[in-house]
Amino acid sequence: MTPQPTRGDKFSFGLWTIGWQARDMFGEATRAVLDPVEAVERLTDLGAYGITFHDDDLVPATSTPAQRQQIIDRFKQALADTGLSVPMMTTNLFSDPVFKDGGFTSNDRSVRRYALRKVMRNMDLAAEVGAEIYVFWGGREGSEVDFAKDIHAALDRYREGLDLLAQYAIDSGYRLKFAIEPKPNEPRGDILLPTIGHALAFIGSLEHAEMVGINPEVGHEQMAGLNYTHGIAQALWAGKLFHIDLNGQKGPRFDQDLVFGHGDLLQAFSTVDLLENGAPDGGPAYLGCRHFDYKPLRTEDVDGVWESARANMELYLMLRERSQAFRADPEVQQALADAGVTELRLPTLDAGESYPELLADRSAFEDYDLQPGRTRGYGFARVQRLAVQHLLGAR
Repeated sequence: MTPQPTRGDKFSFGLWTIGWQARDMFGEATRAVLDPVEAVERLTDLGAYGITFHDDDLVPATSTPAQRQQIIDRFKQALADTGLSVPMMTTNLFSDPVFKDGGFTSNDRSVRRYALRKVMRNMDLAAEVGAEIYVFWGGREGSEVDFAKDIHAALDRYREGLDLLAQYAIDSGYRLKFAIEPKPNEPRGDILLPTIGHALAFIGSLEHAEMVGINPEVGHEQMAGLNYTHGIAQALWAGKLFHIDLNGQKGPRFDQDLVFGHGDLLQAFSTVDLLENGAPDGGPAYLGCRHFDYKPLRTEDVDGVWESARANMELYLMLRERSQAFRADPEVQQALADAGVTELRLPTLDAGESYPELLADRSAFEDYDLQPGRTRGYGFARVQRLAVQHLLGAR
């Protein structure tokens, strides 16, 4: 029987995902505009936990102040009626032509100032609707011409902007944490902070680094040819996995935003296994929302939109069930032990040992027998075979 999502699963969707009209570079929209209130109601019916949005997703940029307030009030009433949450919000700093050279890092100082004001207004709304995470995706922060962008200065301006916004949140009493979303390219030819590693390094330079983490997306890391599971594991290790975007991707091509798992299914399995079983005590490693940042296929009508939304949640739940069975299987446990997986948790140095003691230990080098290590088989192939068997439900 296909598992059914509940609020306790903490699944959330971007309004820009289910509300995507399927307009792309080569063709016009194939679906009508989705009413945000309908989105709230349909996600509630499907068992979702939350809905997220950019400012312009909810309130069209051309709205008057009165229209803006009317839209927000109507949306908040729908949230109150259904109990759906808004766990995360973000700002659109990429659609309007004014952001053609970026928001925080535009060569035009006036654009940078406008971008900061736009974000601050939306942070006010985020606090009003109870959002806990505020995401920054710098899709226009980059360049196509190396000589046209002073990267040192751009990173200074990026840091300046985030430092100011963090201080604004603190002074306003907002309980917001920031999450940077890396991406290597598209729409800019080369985007600043392109990967998880770049973002982690940048965060360390911020004035309020403690309140800034990352929001890694499956497709974005795989576009860079990287392993998403490894990336979020490092983010967890650093204490910086504040939010996640789950979707599907088939290799280093354009950002496909497929349904979660409808790309590299085996890596989707390892991702769910990490999120659900990756803590040292075997419990969940990540306690935040399982957020889906995907786009329903352009071929689909509105019914297909909700089929794809359901597919994201169902596949995650099925992979979670497979992961639980995988971890509980005695043969898997033995295979993991034989592969030395748990041995890696043992410190390389003894308690109180430092390099003088290591240098004095002849068994560590001078008398070390290389032959056993040279000939040892680690058994990783067996682990992978068992993982695939559980993934396919063959065990």
